[in-house]
Amino acid sequence: MSRPSILIVDDTPELLTLLTHLLKDAGFDVQPAGRGKEALQAAQSQQPALAVIDLLLPDMTGYQLAEALRRQFPALPIVFITGVFKGPRQSYQARQKYGVTDYFEKPFDARALIEAVRRHVPAEVAQRPGRAPALVGSEATCEEDRHIEPMELSGVVRFSDGKPIFSSNAAPIVLQPPTANDPVQHQGAHASQPPDGTERGELRDNLPQLINAFHQSRETGELLLLRGRIRKLIFFRDGRPTFARSNVISDRLGPFLVRVGKISEAQLSEARQLCGGDEHLLDRALISLGLLSEAELPYFMGQQIKSIIYSTFCWEDGAYELTSHKDAPPHPLELDFHPANLILRSIKRLYKPERLRRLLSPEERVIPSLQPTYALNEIELEPWEAQLLPRADGTRTVADLVSFSGQPAAKVQAFLYAMVALTILERRA
Repeated sequence: MSRPSILIVDDTPELLTLLTHLLKDAGFDVQPAGRGKEALQAAQSQQPALAVIDLLLPDMTGYQLAEALRRQFPALPIVFITGVFKGPRQSYQARQKYGVTDYFEKPFDARALIEAVRRHVPAEVAQRPGRAPALVGSEATCEEDRHIEPMELSGVVRFSDGKPIFSSNAAPIVLQPPTANDPVQHQGAHASQPPDGTERGELRDNLPQLINAFHQSRETGELLLLRGRIRKLIFFRDGRPTFARSNVISDRLGPFLVRVGKISEAQLSEARQLCGGDEHLLDRALISLGLLSEAELPYFMGQQIKSIIYSTFCWEDGAYELTSHKDAPPHPLELDFHPANLILRSIKRLYKPERLRRLLSPEERVIPSLQPTYALNEIELEPWEAQLLPRADGTRTVADLVSFSGQPAAKVQAFLYAMVALTILERRA
C-alpha cells in the first residue's frame, strides 16, 4: 500500500527542503514544488492527498493555484501558509472562498502544520530509532577560515533559562563527544551517506536561508555543515540557534580562551598537564589553577559556542545535513540567540567585499519584500541603516544608496545584502 502524497509549494528552497523532510519523516510521500506551474505538473503526474500552498509564488498567487487544483480535484484538502496575507480577516476569507482546512502565518510551528495534515490525511509513520548528534570522525587540526574576533561579534551572552551564572557547587559543563556506540555518521567510507531522517544539500552562500527556514518553521533540530574533514554542528530549539559543536581543534575551549586573551599558551599547556591531556577535564583544570572561575565558565563557553556559529558564515561552499528532533533534550548550556541579528552581524563583519559584490552587484536595485521573514522591530539597526532602508525602494541602485549613505561602500553593501538575506529587501525584477 503506497503512502499518501502531499503536494507542498513554496518558493524558498531551504524552507521547502525542511518542510519536505518533516513530512517524509511523518510518514508521507512528498511532491515539493517551488512554482505554481511546477505544482500543477506534479499534481497531474500523481494526484495529491492534500496540498500545502504558500500564497505568494513567483508565477501565480497561491489562490490561483488553489483554484486550478480544485478544478482538477474538487475534494482536495488545501492548507495555506503565508508571510504576507495575515490576520483573522484573511484567514476567514480563505476558509470561506477557498474552503481551506487550515491557515498558517509565518513563522509557524512546523509540528502544528504536520498535525493539521494528519487530521485530514492518515499517514503510515515509519518509526526511526533515536540517535545522537551527527558529529564524529577525524578532528581537523586547522581550517582555511580566518579567525574572527568572537567577543566583539558575540556581544552579551544570554542564556535560555535566564541564569548566566552557575553556582560554585554546580556540576561542570562538559561537551561530551559521541562514543563509538552512538549511531552517527563517521568519517570514512560511509561519510557521504547521511543518516536516516536527514536531508542533505549543497552549501552555496545559503546559510542565512537555512537559518531562516528553521525560524519560519520554529523547528527543533540540527544543521550539520561539512567542508572536507571539518564538521560544525548547530543546534536549534523552536527555530533559534542555541548550541554548537565543532571538530576543529582551534574551536576547543582552551585555544578559544588563548585567542580572546583570557589565558596564555603557557597557561593552557600547564592546565593540559594537570588534566593529563583530557580535553573534557580542561575546564576543571583551569578552575583549579585559578585561571578561570566557576562564574566565568558559562560565560566564556557561551562565547565559544557563538564563535563556532559565527565562523560558519565564512564558508562560501560545502555541504549541509539537516535533521529534526521533536523532543530533543536541552544541552547543559543553551543560548538565547535571535537568528535575525546573528545573520546581520555575521554578514556585516565576515563577508569580504568581493563576495558581497558577487552576491549583490552595485548595479542592482532592491525593493521592500512582500514576504519578510522577520519584523523590523526584531532587527538591531544602526541609525544610518534605519535612515537608508526607506530609500531602498527600487528607484536607486546599490551604488546610488552607497553614495547617499556617506558610509564606506563595503559597509553599505554588507548591510543591504544582509537585508536581502533576511528577506526584508528583495532584488527588483
